Amino acid sequence: MTRRVSFAVSSLVAGIALAGLSTSAQAQQQWTMTTTWPDSLALIEIDRHWVELANLLTGDELQIEFHAGGTLMPGTEVFDSAESGSIEASGDWPGYWAGRNSAFSPLGTTTSLFNAVDYMNWILEWGGFDLYQEIYGEYGLVYLPYGITNNESGFMGRTPIESLADLDGKRLRLSGRDQGRVLEQLGGSQVTLSGGEIYQAVERGVVDGAEFSTPGVDFGAGFAEVVDYWAVPGWHQSASVFGVMINRDAWDALSEETQQKLRIAAEATMVWSLAWSERGSTEGTEAFIDAGVQISQFSDEDLARIQEITNEVILQGACENPTHARVYHSMVGYLEHYASWRDISAPFNMSRSHDNLPSLEELEACL
Repeated sequence: MTRRVSFAVSSLVAGIALAGLSTSAQAQQQWTMTTTWPDSLALIEIDRHWVELANLLTGDELQIEFHAGGTLMPGTEVFDSAESGSIEASGDWPGYWAGRNSAFSPLGTTTSLFNAVDYMNWILEWGGFDLYQEIYGEYGLVYLPYGITNNESGFMGRTPIESLADLDGKRLRLSGRDQGRVLEQLGGSQVTLSGGEIYQAVERGVVDGAEFSTPGVDFGAGFAEVVDYWAVPGWHQSASVFGVMINRDAWDALSEETQQKLRIAAEATMVWSLAWSERGSTEGTEAFIDAGVQISQFSDEDLARIQEITNEVILQGACENPTHARVYHSMVGYLEHYASWRDISAPFNMSRSHDNLPSLEELEACL
């Protein structure tokens, strides 16, 4: 064998070896992930669904070891842990981080605005995804929205709430910055409690009522055992988004192909989560009725008043924070654009119709 051929063969062997090492290194990537939800709350199934699908798609490239909320750290610490890199990823609900930046609030939910289809449309086709990346990106995080639930249950408790007048003076467990501002203008007081604390708070009369999630999740949490009354609709959260926060360095260490597989898993989980939660909401509603819980509905006049206050709160938050304003500007812009098709496709349309939202000009004034 000539020296030139020998060198070529040696180079080829070395290249194959390096490729093998690269593949091996990729196969060795292991992530630790947790979530804000403990095993006792059904929302953890959204996190699990994404992890299982992501692990299936990535195969030897990446494996994610998932831990239920509260097993590695308190749920309040998962943001810091993902940001610092002490864990690679965590499932969350964006609204929990509104104290850091009020723009997180509409990324998690809206009051009397988006429904689940609106969020899905907006995230996937109307620029919403980029806003999640921008806002989480300020903290060194990549964000993949992977769960959407539609309208939440509403307030449940041992005291009937049949109209807005009944909210006056009530202490109500309520999540969300903007939601709390609306409640305060209606005369109620927002009480902040984790999901695992709600049952006992209602049982002991610490709060007059509480909301948490969809009927299926709420029934699974045992609320039918301690509540007698249920006020609908859940105007405070017309839909909710969940996702995974990923440490930027951990994300950048992945190949583009693996990153794309994680995004595919997120989009697939998002679609599944809506059907899963709507089935659960239907069965949960039936279970609450069978348990004897009495349901009352807010009147059209009450809902119109809530919308008026919501519009004021949207503009208030927008003018306090330009990033907050950009999120709502994007959302209202989507609703206005989509209306050209939505409104002529009724009654077979998707999304909510609005004719009294803050204008784009009002929101632009806050930018």
